[in-house]
Amino acid sequence: MKVQSIKRMIKKTLGLSMLAGGLVASQYASAETVTIGYQGMMNPWKSVIAEKQFEKATGFAVKWRRFDSGAKVITAMASGDIDIATAGSSPIAAAVNKGLDIELVWILENINDAEALVVRNGSGISSPQDLKGKKIGVPFVSTTHFHMLFALEQFGLTDKDVKLINMQPNAIAAAWERGDIDAAFIWDPALGRIKQSGQVMISSGELSRWGKATFDGMVINKSFGEEQPQAVAQLIKLIADADNEYRQNKAVLSESSTMIKNIAKMTGGSAASVPGVLALYQFPNLSEQTSCSWLGCGADGGAAKALKFTSEFLKKEGKVSSLANDYSVFVNPSFALEASKL
Repeated sequence: MKVQSIKRMIKKTLGLSMLAGGLVASQYASAETVTIGYQGMMNPWKSVIAEKQFEKATGFAVKWRRFDSGAKVITAMASGDIDIATAGSSPIAAAVNKGLDIELVWILENINDAEALVVRNGSGISSPQDLKGKKIGVPFVSTTHFHMLFALEQFGLTDKDVKLINMQPNAIAAAWERGDIDAAFIWDPALGRIKQSGQVMISSGELSRWGKATFDGMVINKSFGEEQPQAVAQLIKLIADADNEYRQNKAVLSESSTMIKNIAKMTGGSAASVPGVLALYQFPNLSEQTSCSWLGCGADGGAAKALKFTSEFLKKEGKVSSLANDYSVFVNPSFALEASKL
């Protein structure tokens, strides 16, 4: 048993003992320390982090760790350092195919147009065929890597026709400004920076409509979900409420709005750019989350299908050695269903 699991069992036992003794009235074990990994994408739930809403709702001590990519946060999760994490559908698919005992419990966002392939002005690229021989920055094993290769396939090209370079978002922005790369498939805030001197060739929204969707999701260590189901449901409820606040107020949100300032603070982006970036995403509500569109309906659900398609891509790329028979076993809608009752 991992050290972290033993520590959590001790904490849980202590919490139950205190409860039996009448010392704890809360449904949460106050001694619990939770580590949550997140990334710098702009989304309403960053306001939950900024305002420490989860800590206030549960009494937990939360260690927030920021990562540059889903691949890095999943690696940390595999080591036992992370209880809850956010990552793209590609890193999540890689993780479950490699045997990581995690579950997808929430779709943070349908990526839609918030990730895009941008070509640099002056690069000589005006059509897909002009990509031949060009240097393209993309974080490997990410949702954009998946869609980059899918886009090349649709263009009648392969990764052998271009020069794909494995780069993290900040490195992409810096390389772009130096003129070291001709194109990049990336997300904000790097996306917004490179758009200033480039043109969008195709977005993930368009590629998703061609049959292979991508998303950013929240995953949990299965053991944590078994030990703290109410806490997971509570976190999901807070995220759903933040998404709903955004949907209801997006027409009037500005850089002076509290939510927008919180998102800018947590991502390092400018408050002025946040409303425009948020508009590129789609944030499914609780009803949509548990429907066949995403977490529901087993193997026929949208999330399970997306993991299946992405896994097939990863195997083709040699990133995983085998595929699962059913990807719905890695998708758990029960926490979102419980959140809908809170």
